[in-house]
Amino acid sequence: MGAFNLAAVLAHHADRFPDRACLVWGDATLTYADLAARAGRTATGLARLGLGRGDVVAVLLYNCPEFLEAMFAVARLGAVFMPINWRLAGEEIAYVVGHAGARLVITEPELAARAAPARPLVPAAGWVTVGGAPAGFAPFEALRDAGPAPPLADVAPDDVHRLMYTSGTTGRPKGVMITYANLYWKNLAHVIEFSVTGADRGLACGPLYHVGALDLTTTTVLHAGGTVEVHRTFEAAAVLDAFERHGVTSAWLAPSMVNQLLAHPTLERRDLSRVRLLIDGGEKMPVPLIERLLGAFPNAWFADAYGLTETVSGDTFLDKRATLAKLGSVGKPCLHLDVAIWDDADRPVAPGALGEIVLRGPKVFKGYWRDPEATAAAFRGGWFHTGDIGVLDADGFLYIVDRKKDMIVSGGENIASPEVERVLYEHPAVLEAAVVGCPDARWGEVPVAFVVLREGARAAATELEAHCRARLARFKVPRAVHFVEALPRNPSGKVLKRVLRGRLEA
Repeated sequence: MGAFNLAAVLAHHADRFPDRACLVWGDATLTYADLAARAGRTATGLARLGLGRGDVVAVLLYNCPEFLEAMFAVARLGAVFMPINWRLAGEEIAYVVGHAGARLVITEPELAARAAPARPLVPAAGWVTVGGAPAGFAPFEALRDAGPAPPLADVAPDDVHRLMYTSGTTGRPKGVMITYANLYWKNLAHVIEFSVTGADRGLACGPLYHVGALDLTTTTVLHAGGTVEVHRTFEAAAVLDAFERHGVTSAWLAPSMVNQLLAHPTLERRDLSRVRLLIDGGEKMPVPLIERLLGAFPNAWFADAYGLTETVSGDTFLDKRATLAKLGSVGKPCLHLDVAIWDDADRPVAPGALGEIVLRGPKVFKGYWRDPEATAAAFRGGWFHTGDIGVLDADGFLYIVDRKKDMIVSGGENIASPEVERVLYEHPAVLEAAVVGCPDARWGEVPVAFVVLREGARAAATELEAHCRARLARFKVPRAVHFVEALPRNPSGKVLKRVLRGRLEA
């Protein structure tokens, strides 16, 4: 079914609206006709290198138009697109490349050295760079000189479109198999949820290797025929400029990115009234940040979201009508997705009860690449087990409580670390906070906080402990507060609580 091919979407818009802006990159603009032509020629170049249906093509790039050009080119061949996290160390990149069996790696000079440990795992002819060609690499631009586009590959809905390795918090990352149908149903749900049209201008300011920037903004907007402004990396001033001066209407922002925008010294002087949609994801956003964000963007729908790589992002969204009434919730499921809460015996629980969030629907991934055991464990009972703890209230709104493994159990009492973090965020000196369990001889575990202070702010540990004591049950108050310059995060922007626990154990 060629119609299910992602490249068919690009071809459709290039035929109907050839002169419409597709990608904006600095002062340059690529129309839909431009990108379709470039992606078609690049597909021919890839085919002449021997690549075809089912072959894995890895991309290790900062955000750039070539990233998306490669994605459409790979889809045109029916091959498998695999974006790699550029924050990974060389050995981690080598593991991903080797485990996936990638036959080609597209990178850039600035990242080429980091990929060196993976060089023996890919044929010598399988290394391509964008923007210059160091020794041993072929120039990406030369792929476009291979001739006209090949026919659109006839892909089945269940064929793997993309392979994305989860950053994970323990052990080796797992390869998530996203099919053409998964992406189609995700795009359909999000276009309807947010009324996205060709008039929308999205902003890809987070890394495109992550489903946040790639799928909560880019693929959705392009599916609807809109325009995407691409930033190489996230810079708060550039993002505020895009909102104020470039007509950007929507963006996905991780909580850490929101923090930087709200702390920017020019924020109060900005006219941000044209922004209509801000989607948050990556980790549970503290309520105080949400309230400040709503004040800074007066006309924006802040759609607090919940989603995973395994579901192509965006499973639930907080309805605009419920932004204040259900503040702190991540909303209700999008179209064609079921959400339930199960207990440790894989049985549904009543509304208001804690349990593991499980998901079912056509946007849920096919399974883990070359890992049938992990796939079977994740799909127990026919539903995908997320590993996250949540609550569905009587109205069907989902609240994220914690990662299953991050729940602190102190003296038999469960402590959800985000609850303590929320209170810490309410202190004016606190920029970021993370709470983890510390082994304790008497209580089993006690909560301990790691705190980043705002620039120029001061606060003593005893002051923050007293702040929490006035707002929380005694057993929830951190027994210690450690001040750090930054919280450790994984490549998706989530706080690595295992690293913080390791510091305590050390």
